Amino acid sequence: MHRLATLILALGFASGALAAPHVATERSLTVTGHGEVAAIPDMATITLGVTATADAARAAMEEANAAGGRIIAGLKASGVQDRDIQTRGLDLRPEWSDPGPDRNAAPRIEGFVATNTLSVRVRRMEALGPVLDTVLEQGANIFQGIRFGLQDPGPVTDEARREAVAEAMRKARLYADAAKLRLGPVLSLSEADGGAPGPMLMEAARMAGDIAVEGGEVNVSATVTMVFAISRKARK
Repeated sequence: MHRLATLILALGFASGALAAPHVATERSLTVTGHGEVAAIPDMATITLGVTATADAARAAMEEANAAGGRIIAGLKASGVQDRDIQTRGLDLRPEWSDPGPDRNAAPRIEGFVATNTLSVRVRRMEALGPVLDTVLEQGANIFQGIRFGLQDPGPVTDEARREAVAEAMRKARLYADAAKLRLGPVLSLSEADGGAPGPMLMEAARMAGDIAVEGGEVNVSATVTMVFAISRKARK
């Protein structure tokens, strides 16, 4: 029985030795590729609103809401759809008195400030200037910025993905050649989160209404990680 166990153990070691070359071929090379594509934006998102001040909280809020209603009506009259107008925030805060040189004086409320903020998507870039004119005419006195984007970023994102894969494959071939390795098949491919359009340098200003608007470009990016099987090149 002891001799049988010794024989089985010996066969196990022999089997492991025979399998070793197969394990060596499982070495891999991991590379990352990045692709970036610039596109002309066809949509803009504006964050704007109105602030109102009054002695009473209700009066301040009513004034802000009335101005917000006029702005929304003006936006719809300019062709902005209901789905593209969203209330971002309603805020009411007190205005406190200045204690002046007497720091021991108790502060008191002198009035209230109400704010009504909207997010507006403009899907026709040529209408952006007139829309901005309209909201200013209707009393908007808060402007928190404008963001350009794409209504359908899918095709541009796919182009960035193809560029990312091409870059990863180029790097893999370069590294394999420099290290005298034979590049095998792709073992895995994964994509990093992200790829949403981001603002880029604005290039061409154009006048739309009374306000100059710069559409410029947006960048869409993609990053992939690829793992390749590798083996040593045969010596010549």
